Amino acid sequence: MDNSAFWDEHNETMPREELLQLQLERLQVVLNRAMRDIAFYRERFADIESVPDGVKSLEDLAQLPLTSREDLREGYPYGFFAVPLREVVRIDTGPGLSRAPTVCAYTRNDLKHWAQLAARVLTAAGVTADSVVQIPFEAGMFEAAYGFVEGARLIGASVVSVPGGDYRKQARLMHDYRSTVLVGLPSDALRLADELERMDLGPRGLWLAVALLGGEPWSEQTRSEIEERLRVETLDHFGVRIAASPGVAFECPAKAGLHINEDHFLAEIVDPETGEALPPGAEGELVLTTLSKEALPVIRHRTGDLCSMNVEPCECGRTFARISRPSLRADHRIVVRGVSIQPEAIAQALASMPGGPPQYQVVVGEHAPDDVQIRIAVPSQAAQAGLHRIEQAREKIERELAALLSMQIRVSMVEPSSLGEAAGEMQPVLDLRVQPSADS
Repeated sequence: MDNSAFWDEHNETMPREELLQLQLERLQVVLNRAMRDIAFYRERFADIESVPDGVKSLEDLAQLPLTSREDLREGYPYGFFAVPLREVVRIDTGPGLSRAPTVCAYTRNDLKHWAQLAARVLTAAGVTADSVVQIPFEAGMFEAAYGFVEGARLIGASVVSVPGGDYRKQARLMHDYRSTVLVGLPSDALRLADELERMDLGPRGLWLAVALLGGEPWSEQTRSEIEERLRVETLDHFGVRIAASPGVAFECPAKAGLHINEDHFLAEIVDPETGEALPPGAEGELVLTTLSKEALPVIRHRTGDLCSMNVEPCECGRTFARISRPSLRADHRIVVRGVSIQPEAIAQALASMPGGPPQYQVVVGEHAPDDVQIRIAVPSQAAQAGLHRIEQAREKIERELAALLSMQIRVSMVEPSSLGEAAGEMQPVLDLRVQPSADS
């Protein structure tokens, strides 16, 4: 076993019996704190006599109701805080188009834990004190960039943190600073590869060895393309903003699933329709309970991400359970460039269309992983009769969405039949990033 592959070898390789006991002890502390300090959980659990004293095993957790995103929205902004505001040293508001933003809060201890978790993710990817880590910084990656910078600081690596978007500049700095690790989005890696080819630098003109990517779904086909074009090893990581992003789970070089940091998060897989617990190996919705968060602990939080869990030991030596790489979702929420987009919020933005809210479809990844298009159904007769008004409305919607999301959204007018509506097959969200191409 290569000790350099672990940041916290004691906890990452802890025997599972000890790990499960640690989870239970921390769970009981979290339940007591939630009942005492968070009105939502005090009211939600009021009729359940077993909370908190009756929770004697991890299996007892399944008796408790799930916490939804809607619950968290209703608690905006301070409803889920478990400590006085004077003990909160950082508050983040998630970017995206939604009815209410996601609030993340941290105490000093929370920030220390977060940095340690990020250091685990980076170390598993091969980052050492000799590494030069480049992190493209932009709105959707704000929190993740902060977490990775703090993790790299603990390791002692050098960090090149530059605002994202200008990939020519990123490519030049990557060459000049001899960056060895890219931390970013899959779409960042692909656009960087495009720019390197235009600049005639190519991967052989770089020192890049690893790309640690996450923040949006990406397929094995995309992984292969990035590895071939940049000549790097790619590794995935998974975060949940309300819990830790980065820091919930990470891929090791074995690439046999993402290790959950189980000493800090208790993970379950449930049926997204019934909420019933599913056995290891079955695909369902990932549900997380935070075990060490002080400022904003959450119990049985529905992430919306679909995956399966494997509790067998990994060849890397870690004893943490692994989840399959989440790509599909139990809801229609879209994550692009770290930004969350909810189709119902898009519907509100489309309410100004002539004739009222139209039928529409959101298509992601048609030309690139971060390509987002909204296809609006407009019958040909209506389009011809009010072409000027429709074009004005289209331009207005594009401007509003770009301002809200800090990214370009394409809006196009199409015949209703092209959405599959006539055949009863219309999908509100068509995410091509997680679907293999026809020629693959």
